[in-house]
Amino acid sequence: MGKLGGEGLAAAAGRARTLGMEGERLASPARSSGLPAGGAGGESPGVDAPLLGSSGSSTLLQAEVLDLDEDEDDLEVFSKDASLMDMNSFSPMMPTSPLSMINQIKFEDEPDLKDLFITVDEPESHVTTIETFITYRIITKTSRGEFDSSEFEVRRRYQDFLWLKGKLEEAHPTLIIPPLPEKFIVKGMVERFNDDFIETRRKALHKFLNRIADHPTLTFNEDFKVFLTAQAWELSSHKKQGPGLLSRMGQTVRAVALSMRGVKSRPEEFMEMNNFIEVFSQKINLIDKISQRIYKEEREYSDEMKEYGPIHILWSASEEDLVDTLKGIASCIDKCSKATEKRMSGLSEALLPVVHEYVLYSEMLMGVMKRRDQIQAELDSKVEALTYKKADTDLLTEEIGKLEDKVECANNALKADWERWRHNMQNDIKSAFTDMAEENIQYYEQELRM
Repeated sequence: MGKLGGEGLAAAAGRARTLGMEGERLASPARSSGLPAGGAGGESPGVDAPLLGSSGSSTLLQAEVLDLDEDEDDLEVFSKDASLMDMNSFSPMMPTSPLSMINQIKFEDEPDLKDLFITVDEPESHVTTIETFITYRIITKTSRGEFDSSEFEVRRRYQDFLWLKGKLEEAHPTLIIPPLPEKFIVKGMVERFNDDFIETRRKALHKFLNRIADHPTLTFNEDFKVFLTAQAWELSSHKKQGPGLLSRMGQTVRAVALSMRGVKSRPEEFMEMNNFIEVFSQKINLIDKISQRIYKEEREYSDEMKEYGPIHILWSASEEDLVDTLKGIASCIDKCSKATEKRMSGLSEALLPVVHEYVLYSEMLMGVMKRRDQIQAELDSKVEALTYKKADTDLLTEEIGKLEDKVECANNALKADWERWRHNMQNDIKSAFTDMAEENIQYYEQELRM
């Protein structure tokens, strides 16, 4: 942070949000990622912007969903003016170190400084008499004052990642938690513990942790810190803390009852969010299926070409007059096979993981909306009980006041994180399709040179 003069400090302080306000941090990624503050035309649609259309499932992310016009730098549907909400009451742990306190203040003309770097690598197989599982090495490097050291190295298995995801959802019910890869691979892709499967999962777990590290609120979660720094026995001990089994069962039953009850009147902006999620889920799932089918067909085509080359070589041995011709054909087939392999590699690395991640994101978003509705349903039930005087009115009035604050904080957190997620989503999907197009152009240019 550069030096600020008297007038500069006053001006900067006027622009800074109150220390610890999470909504401001949630709205910050547009500056940190270099995205423009406004759309292609400088407009900011905001929450009231038109959402996804409701056309048939055969249409792939129509223009109002993913406007990839070459003249537009950004997708029109996504708001470029994120709302700055006041706070999120679901963050029980506030960073207390001097560096973290400084990070809570956002200056409009100052870029974010990344202070947490995470790498997931070196998968290792473990075989016991009971089970076989894979652990991954996690290296964390940081300059944050709340960490006891600047570098940590631990090993974690998939169940530990599941635990972390659950704790984040529990602490931040209306924030959009990054998705984890599925526990088991899709049938017909690769076998469990196959090298390709392990590498695919490693990359997904690496992205999961780094998305959390880049999130302005989740990055300061205490359970996330424990996950990155604690040794195996310390993590096991930490997991045992918290509510007991009966308490968790009671919370689950309560959540189910509230979900069955539903909400009487969901605010219009959340109705729009829900409609967006439903249509987005339909379309991104369709793209995922088509992409997987294309990849499968390309794989079969590549496997066939690998067989044709040697066949022509063998054929040339029995045709003296056609030796040069058949060997030339075999050489051409071999070049085409290698070019196809390279194009398939681009498809599997650039497009498929991004599309499938947002398939999982669509499921996460439905869960977030459900948890928001449960909080509102709890408030509605208390208000109804007070109306009919079914319980002590003084106690109910106090509980209603607390629930109103809880609902407001939950709504503010979701609205701010929603804008952040949409910025990231439009950027990720646009980049994935652009990269895929460039891969295809290079492939066909190489084919023409053959």
